[in-house]
Amino acid sequence: MHMPLALCVLVTTCFSLVAGEVVANFYDITECLEFFHKYRIPDLGKDRPGVVHICHRFHNQYHFATLYDTHNRIAVYSAYIFEASNGGGREKRWFIEPQLVNSSWDGEMRDGYWLGQDNPDIYLGENQALNEDYTHSGFDRGHLNPNGHHAVPGRNSTFTLTNVVPQNPKLNQNAWRIYESKLTEKFQGPTCWQAHVLVGAIPSANNWIVKNNQKRVNIPEYIWNAYCCMNGYGRPAFSGGATALNTEQNIVVERTLDEMVDFLQQYSNTPVGDLFRGQCTV
Repeated sequence: MHMPLALCVLVTTCFSLVAGEVVANFYDITECLEFFHKYRIPDLGKDRPGVVHICHRFHNQYHFATLYDTHNRIAVYSAYIFEASNGGGREKRWFIEPQLVNSSWDGEMRDGYWLGQDNPDIYLGENQALNEDYTHSGFDRGHLNPNGHHAVPGRNSTFTLTNVVPQNPKLNQNAWRIYESKLTEKFQGPTCWQAHVLVGAIPSANNWIVKNNQKRVNIPEYIWNAYCCMNGYGRPAFSGGATALNTEQNIVVERTLDEMVDFLQQYSNTPVGDLFRGQCTV
């Protein structure tokens, strides 16, 4: 399957015909498609110039999926299935996606430091954020797909820079962290057998981490979340979502899925549609 020519022009490396983990479509890898509720891939962001589909592979296993914006160098959203944490896996390394540098490279995420050491003459950050972009920026490397919502080794895999955005430290370490913990309790409750989750960012109009006089990473205006919990019979148990302005305001606003669609539609030039199959009602 060929990618649109426009995408090949917008990013340095053309990702067509890639048989690895940067794929033309999430449908290309069955294990990746399973992160979406009943295989429903959201319409959100799919027509945005420069987006690529990433099926994140770590230790030769797929752990979650990301629609990644190579222009803003932040994710549109990450999709995952909640796992109860088994401890450990708090990485000091920050990974990057090799195929966003060169489509012929291996698809398993790599420690950005050592990938740079192995390829000293190749710039790794044309299509993705690098660890040094965040250094002394005043922003946290805020996980979209939370490391606390996974068991090892899935927890380790969330430390890829394609899964983080510049997040206000007060929000990341307080209200958003508390909200993620609240979701952990809900997802481990007796009525939720499996939770499908989307977590995304809405880019700002013109607010960036700037390094060496270059706009490197867009600072999102909002962080958002949406989830669908299924019971043991595979039927919807409950659903919801939330938004948070990415400032020191430090407030998370919880919403229904329909309210989430209305909210996201304000920032989309194309119809957002259902976030989950039947909006988690079927």
